[in-house]
Amino acid sequence: MNNLSLVIASGNKGKIGEFKKLLDGFPFDLLTQPVGFEIEETGKTFMENARIKAMAVSQATGNLSLADDSGLSVEALGGAPGIYSSRYASSDKQRIEKLLAELKPFSNRKAKFECALCIASGEKVLIEVSGFCEGLITFCPKGNNGFGYDPIFEVSGLGKTYAEMDHEKKKHIGHRGNAFKMLTPELKKLLTSIEN
Repeated sequence: MNNLSLVIASGNKGKIGEFKKLLDGFPFDLLTQPVGFEIEETGKTFMENARIKAMAVSQATGNLSLADDSGLSVEALGGAPGIYSSRYASSDKQRIEKLLAELKPFSNRKAKFECALCIASGEKVLIEVSGFCEGLITFCPKGNNGFGYDPIFEVSGLGKTYAEMDHEKKKHIGHRGNAFKMLTPELKKLLTSIEN
């Protein structure tokens, strides 16, 4: 069987790199969404946004599409930045600085990362799963790996931020890795049904 084309519905290089590693071993030709392709994320939840992106990219390219919407929800900030994680400020550095500043008055540092994954074919949703990782927001950035909020998100019980872990470790315990563990059996079923 020839490899199936799967478009990763993202323009984020860090995210695309993670997906390529996670999808290694699956019979997909991985493509990236068209350059300059913009999708308005109008959903109220991570899953709604993932669905919007997957369907839009699949319709635009005519291929299966995998989208994720993920972000950081901080308990003391009422779940912010949440679905606005990537739009919280204009750069990773500014997003981290803004979050740490807003969290200053609070002793509660509890937070969680969530990742919603959706695979769509045109207007049809084929698979939807979510993964989580609980943790705390550190007082200052630590570590040089990863992207986004990784340097200030310390995983519960590990005492290390995402940015202090190598890819393999983050893949096993992180929100995207946890969502992927849910996605893998569903993907295998989907591939079997396409082959038959």
